[in-house]
Amino acid sequence: MHDEVTEKDIERMKEEIEYRKLVVRKEALEAVKEARAHGDLSENFEYHAAKKDKNANESRIRYLERMIKTAVVVSDESKSDEVGINNKVTLYFEDDDEEEVYTLVTTVRGNSLKGWISTESPIGKAILGHKVGDRVYVEINANAGYYVEIRAIENTEDDGSIGLRKF
Repeated sequence: MHDEVTEKDIERMKEEIEYRKLVVRKEALEAVKEARAHGDLSENFEYHAAKKDKNANESRIRYLERMIKTAVVVSDESKSDEVGINNKVTLYFEDDDEEEVYTLVTTVRGNSLKGWISTESPIGKAILGHKVGDRVYVEINANAGYYVEIRAIENTEDDGSIGLRKF
């Protein structure tokens, strides 16, 4: 399965790779060198921690490079009256008699703590392309699901956050 990303997501991943290669890598190598100078490596906690940080940075670089190579680029443009990527959507959950607001994002940006739902999530798949007033069935699995009503769609500016990590 390939992750869906926008051109902006690709740009941000490239920026993070560059930052990690030019800044974080240099700092990590310096930390390993400094810790190595403290003596016996078998009981040197700073050395092992520095090596772990260095390896985590290299792993993240490889992950991002692989993501860029294998990702499917999708458009973040949608009609103004339809739910699309980067739209803030107010949903009414019939079973709970509650409204919740979500922002629909690509798979790499999904973050439920921030209210960002992926286009690959059950809710994201269900509401994508629908309009205000539409009653949509959200399928959890073959035997279960629930209905939501789309109450509002707000076109939002991409805030630049992709969930990518920096040290």
